[in-house]
Amino acid sequence: MPTVQTSRARAAALAAAAGLLLAGGVAGLAPSAGTASSHREAPLISGQPQYDNTDVYAFVSPDRPDTTTLIANFIPFEDPAGGPNFYKFARDARYDLNVDNDGDSLPDLTYRFQFHDRLKNGNTFLYNTGPVTSLDDPDLNFTQTYDLTLIRRVDGNVHSVRKLADGAPVAPSNVGKASMPDYTTLRAQAVKPVGNGTTSFAGQADDSFFLDLRVFDLLYGANLKEVGNDTLSGYNVNTVAVQVPTRQLVKGHDPVIGVNSTVSRLTASGEYAQVSRLGSPLVNEVVIPRGRKDTFNASTPWQDAQFAGFVTDPELPKLIEKIYKIPAPSGPRKDLVQAFLTGVPGLNQPAHVRPAELLRLNTSIEPAAKPDRLGVLGGDKAGFPNGRRLTDDVIDIELQAVEGELLGQKNDLGDAVNANDVGFEKRFPYVAQPHSGSDVRGATKPGAKASGTADG
Repeated sequence: MPTVQTSRARAAALAAAAGLLLAGGVAGLAPSAGTASSHREAPLISGQPQYDNTDVYAFVSPDRPDTTTLIANFIPFEDPAGGPNFYKFARDARYDLNVDNDGDSLPDLTYRFQFHDRLKNGNTFLYNTGPVTSLDDPDLNFTQTYDLTLIRRVDGNVHSVRKLADGAPVAPSNVGKASMPDYTTLRAQAVKPVGNGTTSFAGQADDSFFLDLRVFDLLYGANLKEVGNDTLSGYNVNTVAVQVPTRQLVKGHDPVIGVNSTVSRLTASGEYAQVSRLGSPLVNEVVIPRGRKDTFNASTPWQDAQFAGFVTDPELPKLIEKIYKIPAPSGPRKDLVQAFLTGVPGLNQPAHVRPAELLRLNTSIEPAAKPDRLGVLGGDKAGFPNGRRLTDDVIDIELQAVEGELLGQKNDLGDAVNANDVGFEKRFPYVAQPHSGSDVRGATKPGAKASGTADG
């Protein structure tokens, strides 16, 4: 059994492997191209950040346990100072949060966000022409609104369509302290009740995924020294979220739902084509082979069972064994099938389940008073892989799972990044507020000042 230090280094390696871990295990699920904590995870989507799903979360709301919160993030690596255009949702896209409530891998409920632009003054390059104190401030030159639609399906066919919100405001990019002196107020104004106990949000937020991405530098620098740095710290994303009374999400007496997010883009023919898909974290990013990632992003969960071989005989543990001499658990890996495809019996497996790459949540399990970052592996049944909370350390969880934790092969693998760089909110939408454009990412020369100033 590797020591803590070894596992950390190896964890890093493993974390790298972790990405691979799914690549070998869960990655096979997806027909091809990528999902899961997917920051630029597939060749095509890497050049289309507005359509790129980065992470999906599903959890029982800690402050309102009769509701369930669904969150999806998009547009990876938003530099807070990235003006003058900053970051917006695409107008030609459908951003969907999908819920399967009967285990057949088909969406029964879809919460669809579609966005609209408004430019007040096209004769200036400025995003805002003065300090912005409200979402309807005339100085906020560029704004977005969204329509939110609830689509109900039966056996995959549309049964009803209901508009929940029409022209709801989007929280803007956090340009800087001079431009937006009280961003907290702007965030609050973008949280909208939309009827029947449901609340929605769309806008910029801190990137809630935490990990060391240097796994891609030959598995943490080829010597496991490139670990312990949250390489997503300081970056923002664009977020959509809904908080829904749980009774409206579940079907009958089965409390388990399967969740994923998809993005579909309008094509020249006038039809929408799915270009991004995300359920459980890291499946597409480090599990699906490069040549199949785009296919996976365009596929549906209904097709995932044909890739079960990648889960039962995963590549990642073999790579870890080859490089770091940590013995790979023997197959077939039914433990990973449960963790990533069907749900775990007695925890989050639907009564009648078709194997599919979905984030499965048992909504009857109450939020933990003191959440454990390792979720189920840490004895906290309210955490990943039972849904996913913002604080769940999915890199460490998946590394440990792929190395046999669920089979009794105890290990403490991890990438030495155990929490987000900033704290999360205590109320919906829970994601942390976005980093300000005033925050400095690069080096600043001591005593630097602009030339031509009064004292210059």
